[in-house]
Amino acid sequence: MPLRVLAINPGSTSTKVAVFDDETPLFVQTVPHPAAELAKYEHIFDQYAERLQGVLSLLEEQSVTLNSLAAVVGRGGILSPLASGTYNVRQNMLSQLREPGTMEHASNLGAPLAYEIAARAGVPAFTVDPVAVDEFEPVARISGLPEVPRHSRSHALNVKTVARRAARDLGKRYEELNLIVVHLGGGISVTSHRQGRMIDVNNATDAGPFSPERAGTLPLNGFIDLCYSGRHTREQMKRLVMGFSGLVAHLGTNSTLDVEQMIADGDEHARLIYEAMAYNVAKEIGGMATVLRGQVDAIVLTGGSAHSALLVQWIEERVRFLAPLLVYPGEDEMLALVQGALRVLRGEEGAKEYHG
Repeated sequence: MPLRVLAINPGSTSTKVAVFDDETPLFVQTVPHPAAELAKYEHIFDQYAERLQGVLSLLEEQSVTLNSLAAVVGRGGILSPLASGTYNVRQNMLSQLREPGTMEHASNLGAPLAYEIAARAGVPAFTVDPVAVDEFEPVARISGLPEVPRHSRSHALNVKTVARRAARDLGKRYEELNLIVVHLGGGISVTSHRQGRMIDVNNATDAGPFSPERAGTLPLNGFIDLCYSGRHTREQMKRLVMGFSGLVAHLGTNSTLDVEQMIADGDEHARLIYEAMAYNVAKEIGGMATVLRGQVDAIVLTGGSAHSALLVQWIEERVRFLAPLLVYPGEDEMLALVQGALRVLRGEEGAKEYHG
């Protein structure tokens, strides 16, 4: 009998849900959560009940019973730095994701949702390559203020999976290559990989290029002035830079399809903003090339926005002198989650324990 695994991947405006029998998808669907609807919640974790009901309702619609599951796996959230791998979801992990002060991010809901449904089904709950996967070298952690070190936070799950896919297509092992892998989604991760280790990343939650929803690196003095302007509370500022910046702030949408239609309709402002996002991505890629001392085997673009031929073209025009460009539109995160769970269920590797 195949091993049936439920995978849950909460995003900023949707929850992706998939059920696989071994590596074969039974279904992969998205439960939408419109931005206007989510705006009523002050904190990410306030969305928990709504997202849980969305997953359970979808399972019922698909006639998937909980007693048919062998495991449930959720996308990992913002935890303390940890090694790459598959982790058991335990109470210490859940407590950190729920506690006040945890950075607001939709992925924080993945492990709690998996744990709840797994408990009802009587099966293990896992998370795989959370966004806090940390393979930094010491020099990468230093910022200009000792009180504010740099952290490794990225779309590690998809980035690692696509890096291995690119290596296979190049006829090499991931551990043999130097790669720059860029996840183009609601947030943007530009990552530097040296021989199988992700040694630097812009931290997609608060730095690097602006994205469809996030502010990225900002002019610091202007940002300080805005923080102290009295116009926003501390929590509102966090929500602003994480979900209501970038294309949303400039153009009123997080959809690259909408922006491309604006450009096709002759909107020159939309063209300028969209090209500026590509410019910022390319500039970050150039910085990551210096991390690898210019020895770059390939630049890899992935994520939903990599479907945009215009965005990819603008990025390629600025970085193709560095290395060949490989493009894998979309993401393999659901399969990557399931494969991580299957490796443990099959005894190919042991599940790791999170210690915080």
